[in-house]
Amino acid sequence: MTDTRATPTPSPAPPPSRGPTKDSERALAPDLARGAMLLLIALAHATGLFFVSAHGAGQATGVAERAFEIAMSTLVDARAIPMFAIMFGYGLVQVARRQDAATGSPRATRAILLRRNGWLVAFGLVHGTLLFSGEILGAYGVLGLLFTLVLLRRSDRVYRALRWIGGVLLVYVVGLGGLVAWAVANGSGEPAPVPVPEEASSLDAVTYAASVLARLNEWPVHTGLIVAGYLLPVWFGAWAARNRVLEAPGDHRRTLWTGVVGGFAVGVAGGLPMGLANAGVLHADAFAATWVQLLHQVSGVFGGIGYVSLFGLLSLALSRAGRPRGNSAVVGALAALGQRSLSGYLFQSVVWVVLASPYTLALGARFEEPTLFAVGCAVVVWLVSVVGADLMRRRSLRGPAEVLLRRLTYGRSRKTA
Repeated sequence: MTDTRATPTPSPAPPPSRGPTKDSERALAPDLARGAMLLLIALAHATGLFFVSAHGAGQATGVAERAFEIAMSTLVDARAIPMFAIMFGYGLVQVARRQDAATGSPRATRAILLRRNGWLVAFGLVHGTLLFSGEILGAYGVLGLLFTLVLLRRSDRVYRALRWIGGVLLVYVVGLGGLVAWAVANGSGEPAPVPVPEEASSLDAVTYAASVLARLNEWPVHTGLIVAGYLLPVWFGAWAARNRVLEAPGDHRRTLWTGVVGGFAVGVAGGLPMGLANAGVLHADAFAATWVQLLHQVSGVFGGIGYVSLFGLLSLALSRAGRPRGNSAVVGALAALGQRSLSGYLFQSVVWVVLASPYTLALGARFEEPTLFAVGCAVVVWLVSVVGADLMRRRSLRGPAEVLLRRLTYGRSRKTA
């Protein structure tokens, strides 16, 4: 008897993913920004978390320490992470653009981005539990998932709303600045230190096992705060990538100059009261100190915009001078670290655990001037990562964390070149 049942039609195979970026396709400005950004991250972590007793709270004495406090508050603290967030948003759009061009399938691109950011959350969980609860990978993974689901395919009209949002934020920062000036001038209470984040209990743990248990509780809270506060800079970065601001800086000189001048002007001015308070120069009562701290945090996104714009102009100047990344040892090394920024970031956390934890070397408590030691330590650790990344570049080696994330995202069949 003949079987008359129809043969089922096989489902079409999903379009192949594009795979990771080749070195020849990379724009210089994003890599430069990420490489230099890791110095700011190192300074913020070494002085603000691992050596808490040396930083902030109006304890600075002497000209050098006071200058340091002002510089940290105006140029580093709450400015480095927004810069990181902007570059993260920029990278999301770059990945989506490459996948769209290769597959022609928005669904396949979405799957790649969701998988990549899902694994980034997993990286953050492991990193936050084993090494540093104040890490940002998990939060950026969550932000990447939200961005992919909500904002990635939105129209230009939605992105134009950023102009209004940025304008409202600027007005808010100016208003906060006026409130701070009034509160300081009319304060009648006793001088109070500016509120600072409570020190994580994992930093005081006397054993590694105790620190892991503490970080299990700390990481979700910190991650939630970052997610709540940094969607806007990720969105700014996505807008810049949609317009190829850093790939073609010559076409966006006016935008970049506006970002540098305006971003640093607002970022520095918004952080200055915090710096003066931490330096013991500005005396504010408890009411004024609360608004000083809020102004410092809210104005940080403008500092991040200033940094990203600065590296866009720097890449333009280098290209005009005929010095692409391969012709300058310093530029090439910084860009190499930028290409391996995930590995560089994780490397720093391993070093801080070894150098600063109470159950390891605890070096921060062994120096009479721990602030200067923390700064020197941050610079040295960053320089080691720059040299290491450059050696890997010369041997055509990817960063180990990048290799793992790409393999998990694209599969074993994809080359990591």
